[in-house]
Amino acid sequence: MLPKRGGTPAVRIADADREHAAERLHRAMAEGRISVEELEERLALVHASRYAADLVPALADLPGGAQEALPSGQPLVLRAGASGLKRAGRWSVPASIQVRSSMGSVHLDFCDTAIVRPVVDIDLRLGAGSAKLLLPDGATADVDELVASMGRVKSAVSARRTSTAPHFVIRGRTMFGSVEIRKRRSIAGIKF
Repeated sequence: MLPKRGGTPAVRIADADREHAAERLHRAMAEGRISVEELEERLALVHASRYAADLVPALADLPGGAQEALPSGQPLVLRAGASGLKRAGRWSVPASIQVRSSMGSVHLDFCDTAIVRPVVDIDLRLGAGSAKLLLPDGATADVDELVASMGRVKSAVSARRTSTAPHFVIRGRTMFGSVEIRKRRSIAGIKF
């Protein structure tokens, strides 16, 4: 059985990933960004890391953030076919996601996820199905390369990238379906 974080398989890191992260920490100490004590604390975290997300606390406040030390891995491929597909709650978000749906609806909620890279690339290929993407507060989304033939694309989030929040690049094609990108709403404690 695969280890899971938030309902999806976690991305394991290799010794080379830990060594690369340790090199970045040594470089940060040499540049005066962190003290010797901080180096020791952070190295302990890095050497104990088993998953990509475990490296984030040790590297997040350094130039380049944690993304430089994380494995890029393969894209996550999600297929809906004629049925629906839903991802919500806590799950690890890779740098690249491919979504395929011929007629089913796709619901991807990124609000409670572990997003470890500054940019998430999503390639949508929809037939008659629709897609709803719920982004965390402050996140931005570029939908300029998302083409709707007879469907529609509606984005209620800013396209202008910031340095502090995740940025989503959403590209691909929808034939007859619609794509909606927005923040999650909450009324009386009910999230939707």
